Amino acid sequence: MAARPSRILRRRAAFIPACRLKISAGRDDADVATGVLVLAGTPIGDPADASPRLARELASADVVAAEDTRRLRRLTRELGVEPTGRVVSYYDANESSRTPELVEALLAGSRVLVVTDAGMPSVSDPGYRLVAAAVAAGVPVTAVPGPSAVLTALAVSGLPVDRFCFEGFLPRKAGERARRLAELAAEPRTMVFFEAPHRLAAALAAMADVLGDDRPAAVCRELTKTYEEVRRAGLRELAGWAADGVRGEVTVVVAGAVGGEAASPADLVAEVEALVTGRGVRLKDATGTVAAAHGVSRRELYDAVLAARG
Repeated sequence: MAARPSRILRRRAAFIPACRLKISAGRDDADVATGVLVLAGTPIGDPADASPRLARELASADVVAAEDTRRLRRLTRELGVEPTGRVVSYYDANESSRTPELVEALLAGSRVLVVTDAGMPSVSDPGYRLVAAAVAAGVPVTAVPGPSAVLTALAVSGLPVDRFCFEGFLPRKAGERARRLAELAAEPRTMVFFEAPHRLAAALAAMADVLGDDRPAAVCRELTKTYEEVRRAGLRELAGWAADGVRGEVTVVVAGAVGGEAASPADLVAEVEALVTGRGVRLKDATGTVAAAHGVSRRELYDAVLAARG
């Protein structure tokens, strides 16, 4: 949820719509009534992927808000640029508290550049709160396009790309993760996920439990870096591979559901029992997961499992 602007910001924002704003993606905006918020995509691995415009923005912005200032210094060294503006940290822990400060700078006429460790700000990274607050205050928002782990993984996955959805990170807790996957069981579009390497095996196993062992998928690791690797297989096979441990940045691409015949009551009961005995999922949670995945009544399926148990 976006941070709520202060009373001062709300009063100041009330006057912004009356101003005539000249919005420009370039640097010649000295006569803009307010500043400009610039979201800049940064390389996801190879610094050579940085655009010339990113270098210009880093060198000329009044304020650079970086997810990690140390990584920013490494990037600027690679690009041969030196920020002339103020550099501040802007990450998960201080995003809410720093957003009003940055909006004040924007309303005072500053050009504020937001960069994250890799990829586009606000996409599973800090930035959304500031964008929402800037829009609410009437501040122009633009972007410097850059590399995307989502699109890169999708492109190399070998899975359908005509329609897709981005699901970000799955919940860490097993029950919540199973419920989220159950909501996606019938999703026909190709799905893209981010996942931490130490949780990858568990996430893939959970996907196999809900979406099916043989659902086609691709695990894309260290994209554009020296040890880039793309593994393509069914979800259960990928879970077995990941069980030995995986390192690096990971993006998972999973094929969408393909319509088929409805599962029989006996098959549904078997799926529930497989989750309970094979994965240690509670009966209530397992029933809910399978029921949501197949679009059947949770209560009726629960009763069917109890009846089958005798």
